[in-house]
Amino acid sequence: MQKGYYTVPTLESEGFIHCCEDKQLNGVLERYYAGKKSLIKLVIDSKKLIPGLKFELAPSVNEHFPHVYGPINLDAVLHVEMI
Repeated sequence: MQKGYYTVPTLESEGFIHCCEDKQLNGVLERYYAGKKSLIKLVIDSKKLIPGLKFELAPSVNEHFPHVYGPINLDAVLHVEMI
């Protein structure tokens, strides 16, 4: 049975879901997911996102990244890509 939303363990452990803009994706993949297989990319329409999106500074790379403070409602997901 489909839940109607997408979530990850960081929502419970850190209080939000880590996201990135398309221009940040390669850096995120290199830093945190090098060598990992079967990753997915959700392309999200932030205007449809019920919990909203908050950009916050990641001091380790001095960039602002989008965070979602709740489950991602599936109607905000435009498409899913394997990366």
